[in-house]
Amino acid sequence: MSDRNKIRVGITQGDINGVGYEVILKALEDERMPEMCTPVIYGSAKIAGYYRKGAIANPLQLNQISQASEARDGQYNIINVIGEEVKVEPGVASAESGQAAYAALERAVTDLRAGDIDVLVTAPINKHTIQSNTFHFPGHTEYLEASLGENGEKALMIMCDPQTSLRVALVTGHLPLAKVAQSITKETVEERIKEFDSSLRKDFGIHRPRIAVLSLNPHAGEDGLLGSEEAEIIEPAIAECQSQKINCYGPYAADGFFGTGQFAKFDGVLAMYHDQGLTPFKTIAMNSGVNFTAGLPYVRTSPDHGTAYDIAGRGTANPDSMRQAIFEAIDIYRNRASYNKAYSNPLRKQYIEKNKSDNVVLDLTKSDDAE
Repeated sequence: MSDRNKIRVGITQGDINGVGYEVILKALEDERMPEMCTPVIYGSAKIAGYYRKGAIANPLQLNQISQASEARDGQYNIINVIGEEVKVEPGVASAESGQAAYAALERAVTDLRAGDIDVLVTAPINKHTIQSNTFHFPGHTEYLEASLGENGEKALMIMCDPQTSLRVALVTGHLPLAKVAQSITKETVEERIKEFDSSLRKDFGIHRPRIAVLSLNPHAGEDGLLGSEEAEIIEPAIAECQSQKINCYGPYAADGFFGTGQFAKFDGVLAMYHDQGLTPFKTIAMNSGVNFTAGLPYVRTSPDHGTAYDIAGRGTANPDSMRQAIFEAIDIYRNRASYNKAYSNPLRKQYIEKNKSDNVVLDLTKSDDAE
């Protein structure tokens, strides 16, 4: 945990021709923001001013700074990472807007690694226009894994909704559907279950999480009639994780699982591929959902929607998901700090692990001498 008064939240501008600035400015209007964190926007004060005129009723006063270390608590800080000559064209996908998005992302990630900001919240990008010689990734998740994974850590995409407590993780992320089946292996599914379990404990403060694992094929393969991946890959992976005291169950057919509301009985749902997990998630939590990149040493969240070019510049974008992304980043950061403190002492960890199976909660914050 930082020794600063408030958690410093870095926020990237995303695609300047999308709804990024609008949802950022509207989210920051929330009166709780300056009490909970110190926002640092990476972008352009000029472009922020352009969108501020039509986006919010009470324009925020932005404090322009040259580096994150100058950020002031109680103020809305912004770092100019692009020149004033950059052209804004709401609703237009352009190479210039892609370059501007990357400039903000690169600067923010550099500051995150340096400890000048505590968490990162990213506004939506256009995955096509941002491509260049320096950005050649399918999306934020893969870029952050390459940039922030210090010891070979793998990023895990988790979609979470604070309102319903629905959390959906993916075995495969931004991957063409034609390549999904060949990417589903016992080792990969097992690894994802373990990563998900670890994140639910560390990042969400869930003591003994229950994880539901979805099938790959319709009707969970129908006993091999519609596919063998369930019996040959997914079930053995679940069994192996269960042998390691992880509470995971399945595989469940996705349609019935979500249609009957079974997801409410679990702390997390592991989907095999992108649309299998995100379609029901966004149906349930489109305005309040958050994309969280788990598995890395740093906290990053984002709203669960895209650039929304069709409504960019109209002042009608809903900021709820961006607001939740900021709040969730703060909560996860605090949860990690609490978890790390609780498990930093090996003897303390031994007592905690021993009593998990007994459902006994011990107060180990005091020693005999302290009393």
